Amino acid sequence: MTYETWQPLFIGMVVSILLLNVVQWVTFRERIYGLYTLYMLAWLMYFVFRVPEIRDLLGLTSTDWSFARVCAPMLAYLVYFSFTDAFIGLQKRLPGLYRLLHYARLCIIAYCLLQFWICYLAEGTYPRTYHTAHDVIRVAMIGLAVYAIYKIIKLDDVIARYFVVGSAFLLLGATLAMILTFLDAGSDDIVYFWQAPITPMQIGIILELICFSLGLGYRQRQAAIRTAVLEQKIERQQEKHERKQLEAELAVQQLRQEMSEVQMRALQSQLNPHFLFNSLNSLSSLIVDEPAKAEQFVDEMASVYRYILQTHDFELTTLSRELNFIHSYLHLLQTRYGRGITYTIEVAADFMNDQLPPLTLQLLIENAVKHNIVSSDEPLKIYISTTEYGWLIVRNNLQRKSIDRVKSTKKGLLNILTKYKMLGQPTPTVQETDDEFIVTLPLIR
Repeated sequence: MTYETWQPLFIGMVVSILLLNVVQWVTFRERIYGLYTLYMLAWLMYFVFRVPEIRDLLGLTSTDWSFARVCAPMLAYLVYFSFTDAFIGLQKRLPGLYRLLHYARLCIIAYCLLQFWICYLAEGTYPRTYHTAHDVIRVAMIGLAVYAIYKIIKLDDVIARYFVVGSAFLLLGATLAMILTFLDAGSDDIVYFWQAPITPMQIGIILELICFSLGLGYRQRQAAIRTAVLEQKIERQQEKHERKQLEAELAVQQLRQEMSEVQMRALQSQLNPHFLFNSLNSLSSLIVDEPAKAEQFVDEMASVYRYILQTHDFELTTLSRELNFIHSYLHLLQTRYGRGITYTIEVAADFMNDQLPPLTLQLLIENAVKHNIVSSDEPLKIYISTTEYGWLIVRNNLQRKSIDRVKSTKKGLLNILTKYKMLGQPTPTVQETDDEFIVTLPLIR
C-alpha cells in the first residue's frame, strides 16, 4: 500500500470512529464523549494539514504549517489530560498525577506561545530554536506518558486497563515516529506507507482510539448495570414500603375492630344492670325515709347517666368534666355504702384542661369497689391526685374480699390500656403492693 493510499485511509478510519462517538455523545449527553470528540478532532486537524493539497487549498503558508505542525499535537494532549480525568476519575483516585498533568498543561501553553513567537515574531532564530523546543517537548511528553501509565496501571481496574493499553499504543507509535525522524528515515523516495516516519504514530493513534472506544462502551455497560441494580433496589424498597403500608392498614383495621369491641364492653360495663338495680334500691329506701336525699340522689343519678350518654361517641374529655362526673358517681356509691367508702381528690388546677378517655376514672373506681371489702369498719379509701409532670394517679387501699364471688376478667383495665394505645399515648402503669393498688395515667395536653 502506497503512502498516498494510506493517508486518506487513515483519515477515513479516524472520521468513522469520530462519527460513532458523536452519535454516542448525542445519545448519552455526557461530558466525556464531548472531550473524546475534541481529542479526535485535534488529531484529525493535524493529519489533514499534513496533506499538501489541502494546505494549498486552504492557502496556508509554510510558516502557518510550521506552527500547526508543532502545536496541533499539543492541543490534542491538552484535551487528552481532561479526557483522562473524566475516563478514570483521576482527580479523586490519583490526585498527585492530576496535579502533575495540570502543571503539564501550563508547560504546553507556554510552549505554544514560544513557538508562536518563533514562527511569527522572531524569524532570525527560527530553525535552531524551533527544532530544539520541539524535540524537548516531545521527549518530555514521552516521559510524562510513561510515568502516567505506570501510575494508572496500579489501579487494577478494567476501565483503567483499556485506557492504559490505548495510551501505550500511542506512546509506542509516537516514540517510533520520533526515532525514525531522528534517523532521517524519511526521504524523497518514500513510496510505501511503512517507509514514512509518521506511520507508526498513525497506527498507534488508530489502536488507541479503538481501545478508548471499547473502554467507553464497557463503561456505559457498567453504568447500565448499576442503573438496573439501583432500579431493582428501588422496586424492592417500593414493594417493602407497600407491604408495610398494607400491614399498617390491616393493623388499623384490627385496632378499629378492637375499638368497637372495647366500646361495646365499656357500654356494657357503664350500664351495668347490677349498678342500676342497686341504685334504684337505694333510691326506693330514701324516698320513704329521706325524701330530700332521694331528690338529690335522683339528680346525681341523672347527672351520671347524662355524662355517660354525652361522652359515648367522644375519644377524649377534659379532666375537669371527668372529675365532675366522678363526684356524682361517688355520691351514689356513698349513698349506698355510707361510711364504707371515702375519697380524696387533690388535682392541680393547671391540669384541669388536660384530657383523658371518658369514664376512665369510673372504671377504676368500679374495679376497686368490686374486688375489695367496703364497710364502715373497713372503709375503702380512694385517692385521686396529679404529679408535677402531668400524670394522674388513682390509688385505693387493698383489702381483698376473703371470697371474691366476682371473677376478675381485667376488662376494665384492658379497656383503658387499649384506648391509650389507639390514641398513641404512653401506656398507663398498674402497680400492686401489699397495701395499695395504684394506676398511673398520662394526661393528654
